[in-house]
Amino acid sequence: GGHTVTMETLLEEMVDRDGIAGLPEIPFTLKQFSSYDRGSVSPDQPGWFANSDRTMFIREEENQGRKEYVMMDTEGPGAVVRLWMTFAGNNSGQGILRFYFDGAGEPEIEGTAVDILSGGALVDEPLASSVSDLSPYENRGHNLYLPLPYSRSCRITYESNNITNPGNRGNTGESVYYNINYRTYPEGTPVVTYSREGLEKAGPVIDRVQEMLKERETGIEGEKLSSRKIYASLAPGEHWHAGIQGSAAIRYIRLKVDAGNLPQALRSTVLEAEFDGEKTVWCPAGDFFGTGYQIREINTWYAKVHEDGNMEVFWVMPFEEDARLQITNTGDQMVVINGELGWDDWKWDDRSMHFGVSWRQFTDIFTREGMDRDNPGSPFDLNYADLKGEGVYVGDGLVLFNTSYIWWGEGDEKIFVDGESFPSHFGTGTEDYFGYAWGGRSARFSNHPLIAQPDAAGNAS
Repeated sequence: GGHTVTMETLLEEMVDRDGIAGLPEIPFTLKQFSSYDRGSVSPDQPGWFANSDRTMFIREEENQGRKEYVMMDTEGPGAVVRLWMTFAGNNSGQGILRFYFDGAGEPEIEGTAVDILSGGALVDEPLASSVSDLSPYENRGHNLYLPLPYSRSCRITYESNNITNPGNRGNTGESVYYNINYRTYPEGTPVVTYSREGLEKAGPVIDRVQEMLKERETGIEGEKLSSRKIYASLAPGEHWHAGIQGSAAIRYIRLKVDAGNLPQALRSTVLEAEFDGEKTVWCPAGDFFGTGYQIREINTWYAKVHEDGNMEVFWVMPFEEDARLQITNTGDQMVVINGELGWDDWKWDDRSMHFGVSWRQFTDIFTREGMDRDNPGSPFDLNYADLKGEGVYVGDGLVLFNTSYIWWGEGDEKIFVDGESFPSHFGTGTEDYFGYAWGGRSARFSNHPLIAQPDAAGNAS
């Protein structure tokens, strides 16, 4: 029935734009296994910023005479929804990944890590891909987005004879970095476990979803949408605004900003939105569309920025009674805005949610002062977002203006859900969270629907 989780339902969910604007029909937790440095135990103890976040496993075990390192081990009905890895050292990534489902003694998936994650062993691009394709292969992040459901349990292991002493800085063999994001459904949720036959049977759905992701199908082509032009010449302090009445959902916002000093205008032209009297969006235009203070080409599932400065988003933004959009010139120069807003009907129900944006700017941050070989410097956590109430976290962007000629992105994402004392997501570095790898050695990319680094200049300058 509609409440059984299968590879097909998980795939359909990935391309269901409406679905993301409602709370999940079947509730789940989303957590992460990763190779984060196990020296990080608690914010009030030394080691919270320990950075030896490679080749850290849950344990070693022997299976049929093989030594396998366990990366993930979890009980309950669930699904792996993202697996990211990168490697360093000799023969890296050539070790064998194995996925054991529902307590089986034999792996249902087995192959070299790079083949499975980005070599097409299970699926092709973009559900399995390495980025950036402008970077040397060994400097890429390898990403598997093919959802792998299981009804009772899942264990993932890595076999490599090349790992000399896991977790130690003196490791001369292969270093393994990984982030695995997985869902756990309530006990008793029917889930059809991944199998080779199931993969074959899901072929037509996989092909369709791959095509939709590649084409960035917006779902608005051919639809009869209501629309309204956005056009105004705004003096400093002036704003443009529009209201929409009735139960509806905004499907797209298009905007082009023109000004003498464009980088300044992209930051000081501010977009605000209010749904059913609740103000949930206040964000500079450039950041709202994912391009920051410079126009950089982006082509993801939700945002598209063109070389000519036209910016588009395709987030679905539903409301029950009314919506109000406002664009304000908070700067001190004239700004011309030009664009369009499109919406259609929406049946509001108890699962529907308002779209929100949290935006923060941190200025004059001095990171890792005093850092050298024997001194970790003084790192600290930046509070990226603080969200209250029931909802679904759908994505983020990061814009940097780096004035130091050094790699800036060692920070690990830490996501605390519902008052956890230890975060259920503890990553291995900023670039890993965003799906690529090796910081300054990675080139720009925006050829993937789910992740992008539209500008790589900030890595070292």
